[in-house]
Amino acid sequence: MPLMQLSQTLSSQSTPEDKWGYDYDLVIVGGGIIGLTLASALKDSGLSVLLIEAKVASIAVAKGQAYAIHMLSALIYQGIGIWDKMLPQIAKYRQVRLSDADYSEVVEFAATDLDTPELGYVAEHQALLQPLQEFVQGCANVTYLCPAEVVNTQYQQDAVTIDIKIADDIQTVRSKLLVAADGARSPIRQAAGIKTSGWKYWQSCIVVFVKPEKSHNDTAYEKFWTSGPFAILPLPGNRCRIVWTAPHAEAKALCALDDQQFLAELTRRYGEHMGRLELLGDRFIFPVQLMQSDRYVLPRLALIGDAAHNCHPVGGQGLNLGIRDAAALAQVIQKATAAGEDIGNIQILKRYERWRKVENLTILGFTDLLDRVFSNNFLPLLLARRLGLWIMRRVPVLKIFTLKLMIGLKGRTPELAKR
Repeated sequence: MPLMQLSQTLSSQSTPEDKWGYDYDLVIVGGGIIGLTLASALKDSGLSVLLIEAKVASIAVAKGQAYAIHMLSALIYQGIGIWDKMLPQIAKYRQVRLSDADYSEVVEFAATDLDTPELGYVAEHQALLQPLQEFVQGCANVTYLCPAEVVNTQYQQDAVTIDIKIADDIQTVRSKLLVAADGARSPIRQAAGIKTSGWKYWQSCIVVFVKPEKSHNDTAYEKFWTSGPFAILPLPGNRCRIVWTAPHAEAKALCALDDQQFLAELTRRYGEHMGRLELLGDRFIFPVQLMQSDRYVLPRLALIGDAAHNCHPVGGQGLNLGIRDAAALAQVIQKATAAGEDIGNIQILKRYERWRKVENLTILGFTDLLDRVFSNNFLPLLLARRLGLWIMRRVPVLKIFTLKLMIGLKGRTPELAKR
């Protein structure tokens, strides 16, 4: 829908005489992967949904990021009916190799451990975002407003009133529920006064694309070094995404090196099993933090994705937690609607919070423990973790449990993933 026409539509929907009416059942702020996933999951819900994104769609798609996509996330997208649109641009990995620096005991996870064709996937940002954008634009019950910005929210007993800036105009809509999918610095969360707990790590992450001389063989690597985890994720076209964690000063120094110097340092960590490496594009660096919102819900408000939590990138958990949030909230909302309940009621929303908050906290704690146990050379911990790897290789039950935890197959499964 053209922006001017959409602005006129919004204006016509909100009138003083319609005091107790609703323009939308649900407003989602944040048209990134998580916000789009929620809107897509509500396609057949019968609810009217407004999705608001501040960035121009083409700019949002161009973000140079890549993600590990866990098995449960893939099942959720299958349930939505969009996975087939994503899959041609996504790499599958059939093996994961977990190792500790130069310790000889390497734990190998394989698809055969779960009797599945693959263990997971790796996708660039556009490979997920673009199909989601196209899918949502085909949803008759979803209005996709982009670019637009929320400038004010007012929570009332029966509705939330949202002021939206569209170009130079301010339009106001009323909704039963507002969902914040607007990132780690969520203005919606902050305006609602929801506090967060957590800390910033002593580490930063360097991310870069490379092309190895030899095949990556559909294998993902998680190598632990005393300075931090080092992940190699396979991508289509025999490319790889590197996620290199190091103390802040070391990470900055590495990024300051010229390409040849950086490649030399990268090869020392990467190893020579794939031959010579070629850098593709620029290097990026970002600090690492752990964050958990004190509350995921208030009356008429729910937080999902990075607006609710952040974790260490080890294991590629972050985006997957947000995808599960979206599927869980969609399920809670649709069941409440079917029962004639008010989707913005705090008792309804607490069903979502009880489901997701504990599960997310478990993964946040797991990733924090992994980073702290492996990112040091304190002798007792070094011996303990290497003993753990030795045992994991030889005790299948422990190995399978760890694998299922890593790829999202532990915990409550959303109904979308069961279709």
